[in-house]
Amino acid sequence: MTSWEIQGRELVNCNCSYGCPCQFNALPTKGFCEAMACYIVDKGYYGEVRLDGLTAGMAVQWPGPIHEGKGKCQPFIDIKADAPQREALLKIILGQDTDPLATVFAVFATTFERVFEPIFAPFEIAIDIEARRGKVRIPDAVEGLAEPIRNPVTGAEHRVRIDLPHGFEYELAEIGSGSTGTSGNVKLQLKDSYAQFAYIHMNNHGLIRHRQSAQAA
Repeated sequence: MTSWEIQGRELVNCNCSYGCPCQFNALPTKGFCEAMACYIVDKGYYGEVRLDGLTAGMAVQWPGPIHEGKGKCQPFIDIKADAPQREALLKIILGQDTDPLATVFAVFATTFERVFEPIFAPFEIAIDIEARRGKVRIPDAVEGLAEPIRNPVTGAEHRVRIDLPHGFEYELAEIGSGSTGTSGNVKLQLKDSYAQFAYIHMNNHGLIRHRQSAQAA
């Protein structure tokens, strides 16, 4: 197993209501799951290959709850990555060189029925976790925007977080509202649905935890 580690930020927009039942071990809002997820690697490596400053993402879709499988995945990899970096990013986001079920990538990998050939493309991406704002554009493939949830009466920004001390994706996520459209093998049309903004730090063995509460049994 090649040693790897990444630190960075993620932006995820799925088709569920703002709470996202997956975060609470419940069934998806509409009975099925689909999402666009993007990851900025602020600092990372795969063996001797540095991954700093690169971006990856995936459009995913399941006909029912994720754990029932039959999922589809369209990976996207930063065109700036060279051949070794592309291979490294793909192995990480597709759950390879990882302990079984140790990361969200490894969990998802067990549920995919089909993984399409990766698309190597330029990313226009911004993720501001504290402000709960983000956007992603991959030409001819993805257009996404996420922002704070708004109070339906006053229009004021509403802040809510999800705390997962023993999660396999993040420890703490800011929640917002997202809209994303994709084309190609996994077509999505999400509108004003669940979005999450989170710092990620993980390696072959799972999350690297930073908060004291996450260490408690």
